[in-house]
Amino acid sequence: MPSLQNGEVLVKTHLSGISTGTEMLVYRGQFPPKLSVDENITTLVQEFKYPLKYGYTTIGRVVETGPAVSGGWLDRMVFCFHPHESHYAVHQDQLIPVPPDVNPEDALFLPNMESAVNFLMDGRPVIGEAVVVFGQGVVGLLTTAQLAMLPLSCLITVDNWPRRREKSLALGAHVSWDPTAPDLQDKLAAVCESHSGNKNADLIYELSGAPEALNQAVDIAGFDTRIVIGSWYGTRKATLDLGAGFHRNRTHLISSQVSTLAPEFSGRWSKGRRLNVAWEMIRRIKPADFITHRFDIHRTAEAYELLDEGPGEAIQVVLTYE
Repeated sequence: MPSLQNGEVLVKTHLSGISTGTEMLVYRGQFPPKLSVDENITTLVQEFKYPLKYGYTTIGRVVETGPAVSGGWLDRMVFCFHPHESHYAVHQDQLIPVPPDVNPEDALFLPNMESAVNFLMDGRPVIGEAVVVFGQGVVGLLTTAQLAMLPLSCLITVDNWPRRREKSLALGAHVSWDPTAPDLQDKLAAVCESHSGNKNADLIYELSGAPEALNQAVDIAGFDTRIVIGSWYGTRKATLDLGAGFHRNRTHLISSQVSTLAPEFSGRWSKGRRLNVAWEMIRRIKPADFITHRFDIHRTAEAYELLDEGPGEAIQVVLTYE
């Protein structure tokens, strides 16, 4: 075990979650060279290069406190943006206490939920709009669950895998389709028109991680449609067809990343306020139901192989440390 410095605590990990998006890019070597893993998270201030200790979602319990630690941290259940590891020492300021009324398995989804909250803030859905979400991985499902709470005219989701589409419908999507369907554009137009009177979507989220989905989003965009791009493609390129209706439609492409707040929110919002909203959404949605597989930390290789070779089988894969 590491020796604790001033302000540090030792955490024994209870659960950690594998990201099916970012972590699989790292697993496959599809990350840009010389890019910082995350310059906003102390435990991840390093370059993307092998060997790389990665992961950013852990739930654990504080089992020891070092000098100058205050605030009753001992034995507290905490969340930390930290790589997969059975024990780790961090400064107390890097820990987020898990609220006593939140199940630890639900708390594991805090980073994804905060991203989903950020997507809604950046997309600004309006009452009566037709909204399409490409990608129903964990962050896509959480985004869908929040959108389903709003009085939209219709909520359409698109994903490759039946298991995810079924979960999407259970969360409140009106319809959910396979992106490879040959008549997808016609289906999307028909549903949008039947609910809103317009064949095009008002707001689109690209959360699939597939660069080709961005072209599908542009194709169904109408005049002044907002397309929020939450996917990170790594080294993969998105080749866009912008020669048709893109310019005449004045389509908005909006980049969205949870490490910052959109400048227009900075006067009234802070990351702390957004985090509180994420906790409230966790209480309402209870996303532990998304966990489909649990692997002991010694079987980590099997967990990654499952996600790499059988992505349709899993939604959220969790590592346990008993």
